Order: sequence, then structure tokens, then C-alpha cells
Amino acid sequence: MQFKDYYETLGLEPSAGEAEIKTAYRRLARKYHPDVSKEAGAEEKFKAVNEAYEALRDPQKRAAYDQLRARGYRPGDEVQPPPGGFGGGYGGGGVDFEEIFAGGGAGGGFSDFFENLFGRGRSAAGGFGGQAGRSAPPRGDTRAKLAVSLETVYEGGSVRISINNKTLDVRVPKGIRPGQLIRLAGQGTHGDLLLEIEYAAHPQFEVDGRNVVHVLPLAPWEAALGATVSVPTLGGAVELKIPAASEAGRKLRLRGRGLPGSPSGDQIVELEVLAPKPESEAQREAYQRLRAAFGEDWRRD
Repeated sequence: MQFKDYYETLGLEPSAGEAEIKTAYRRLARKYHPDVSKEAGAEEKFKAVNEAYEALRDPQKRAAYDQLRARGYRPGDEVQPPPGGFGGGYGGGGVDFEEIFAGGGAGGGFSDFFENLFGRGRSAAGGFGGQAGRSAPPRGDTRAKLAVSLETVYEGGSVRISINNKTLDVRVPKGIRPGQLIRLAGQGTHGDLLLEIEYAAHPQFEVDGRNVVHVLPLAPWEAALGATVSVPTLGGAVELKIPAASEAGRKLRLRGRGLPGSPSGDQIVELEVLAPKPESEAQREAYQRLRAAFGEDWRRD
């Protein structure tokens, strides 16, 4: 099993804060998204970015990863589980505990390194994230976290998981909330399987209650003059009218485009103004004309 440097994948220092991790993830996920990027190997880079973010966005996972990284491993080094694991894991309350990812999106396709480190598809008695040597209780339920994509939460449906050497189809109700439990009778190691819902990281959306937030990049002329721009939503792309004289940070609301509920949430579109990099002489000349038109004192205005 080869070590992966998740900080290097996101272009970050190990001291990076939560906001820096989130910003790097947004930028790289947008850059390598298979629906957008034309770069060779974009899909694999996209998966690597998702995996790195999934490991570093959660304080408990990040602490376990940092403990391993502190041993001096470099990308490509062979890693063996340390005796006794890291201890603690994600479990508690006298039940087996596992973490499962399903439902597509950012929650699937993780490497063997990630799965061994965080115990995907294995009980708390094994893997780096577990409590090695601790036998399962003779009776009791098995508890697991199930990370589902926002698309699955929006539409509802069935996801397929693998646990305890079994493959199960789990019905996920539309609009299910983080922390809610799905009970599968008799499917645990020694009783029922209790699946605690969490939302998988998404490259285009963040969740705020039942609202979803999308950061929309705009060119300076789109923000200044106004434009009609295609915006992704969980229910499909829609056309959004950008008012003239919009500034970075302005928020526009798409009512009813958030997560289902009573009432349903909205989608908040936060505007981000970016200056495209000039790649030709004509584009550089266009910037020079803008500089001449606005003058050197535009900041004062």
C-alpha cells in the first residue's frame, strides 16, 4: 500500500487552515471536473483531489492522517499498518463501527490507502482507524457512517454498499438529513446494521442547512455589464441573469433549488470575479485598452 501526500495533492502546507483547504479543493475540483476539463488524466486528478479533501476536511480523519505522515513517509513509499493501529477510530458505545461511502459523487472510488487508513468496509477491529486486538461484543448492533452524494439526497433512491463481505442495496429517502439513521435488520455483525447519514463532499456545492451554496466564477465584463450564465443545480443546469455592476461576494438566490424538505431549501449563488489569464497578443492588448480606459486611479473610486 503506497503512501499518499494529501497536502501535496491540494497544493497546501500541513499548517493550512480549514478555509484554505476548502478554497484549494474548490479550485482544483473545478479545474479537473470531468464535465469541464479537457486535460489528459483529468478524471484521475479529480478523484485524487476528492480523496484528499475527504481526508483533510474532517478533523478526526486529518488527525489520524497527520499522525501517520509525521513518520516521514513520502508519496509512493510502502506503508504497513502500525502495531495496534492509531487507536480510538470512529467507534463508540460498545458497537462495531465502520465508515462506508456510496451514492457516487465525491464519496466513491477511494484508494486502498484511504480505505485502510479510515477503515472503509471493515470493522473497528482492523485498519489504521480501528482498535486492533479488540474483539467485537457478543451482542449488539453494528454502527456505520454512510456518506451519500448530494444528488442522492436531492432525488432519493437506492445506493449499493459492501460491508461484512456482503453487498446490500440501501434505500435513501429523499431529503434525508445528516445524523439520521437507516436501520437494516439483521445485517450487522451481531445484530442490526445502523447507518448514520453524512453528506459526501461535493466539488460544486456546499450545504448550509437545507440550502446549497455554489460559487460562480465570472469574468470582469460579465460582472460589470451583466450577463446570463448557465449555473449547475442539483436538479440540472439553469440560466441565471447576472445584474450589471455586480461585485465579488454578491449572493443571488434560486428559490426551491436546495435540498428537499418542508420547506425545501434554496440555492445560494455567490459571485466570484476572476480575471482570465491573457494567452495571446490580442488578449493582452485588450487588457491594455481596459487599463487606459479606467486609468491608474480606479481603486480610489
